[in-house]
Amino acid sequence: MKLADFDFDLPEGLIATRPARPRSAARLLLAQGDAIDDRHVFDLPQILRPGDRLVLNDTRVIPARLSGQRHRDTGQGPVSARIEVTLLEPRADGTWAALLKPLRKVAVGEDIVFSPDLSARLEVRDEGQAHLRFNLTGDDFDAALAQAGAMPLPPYIAAKRAADEQDKHDYQTVWAEKSGAVAAPTASLHFDQPLLQALAERGVEFTHVTLHVGAGTFLPVKVEDVTTHKMHAEWGHVSAQAAAEIAATKAEGGRVIPVGTTALRLIETAARDTGAIQPWEGDTDIFIYPGFDFRVTDALMTNFHLPKSTLMMLVSALMGQDRIGRIYDHAIAQEYRFFSYGDASLLIPDTSG
Repeated sequence: MKLADFDFDLPEGLIATRPARPRSAARLLLAQGDAIDDRHVFDLPQILRPGDRLVLNDTRVIPARLSGQRHRDTGQGPVSARIEVTLLEPRADGTWAALLKPLRKVAVGEDIVFSPDLSARLEVRDEGQAHLRFNLTGDDFDAALAQAGAMPLPPYIAAKRAADEQDKHDYQTVWAEKSGAVAAPTASLHFDQPLLQALAERGVEFTHVTLHVGAGTFLPVKVEDVTTHKMHAEWGHVSAQAAAEIAATKAEGGRVIPVGTTALRLIETAARDTGAIQPWEGDTDIFIYPGFDFRVTDALMTNFHLPKSTLMMLVSALMGQDRIGRIYDHAIAQEYRFFSYGDASLLIPDTSG
């Protein structure tokens, strides 16, 4: 299985840099069996059935991008330099793993000042990353980070424009609760409260799980044989209540539909040991590519993904490579908007065979 099998040509103009407004006005490509229909996200109450269950990732994106000044006294006067920081994940020792640019300009033991309230000391360099210890913890840290930080927009958006205050709203789901992600579960960005209410009135049910999306979600696949690719790990949690709700839907003949690849990867991780959904907590590095045996997922709502990405491999595993090729050809021909702020698809595999 070669990396080139998951490549396609995407016109630059189809990369979305802002979301649809309102959120649910985004277009929705409905792929069911061999049929493809052009709909909108606000049509979901007419598409889904009573008893279907949407699985939602309730992670909260932190404003993980910081710009600060490093200060050092050389003995001949203070020297300062601008340092760009992207937080990656909290570590067990209380520090944060982070990317610093330029890392070479900061010495171990030096402080970086981000605002009058927030600063951090470089404690460790580790294979191109840094471990930073902030001067604040807990709620005080969260409040200072909210003021000083910017949303960590994906590279393909950040290359076109800087993050701004609007992104603090746009790049967050309406049900975001548990802080820890440095990238959004972007299929979930299409939902607003009127849509959630309409779905509930239709008889669609909801289950919340948590997967803290890491910056590794944007790492390219560098091996030609994709089966040898090593996935990054992300922390996730499926509560006993969530597992019971999903199991009940399966038993009653309803469909379990994760909203986003993060929710899908988590519930499939939680079903690996026994073949059925179980409560689960830990780091998952599950890699889903064609040939994968889905234990829980009946359909998937997701955005349109990058060529040669692990997410293209995941949707190909669900729908089949040829089918996904036709779906993406249609999306490009119809000028769907791609990637994190782009349009959505609802992928329902053909189970008749």
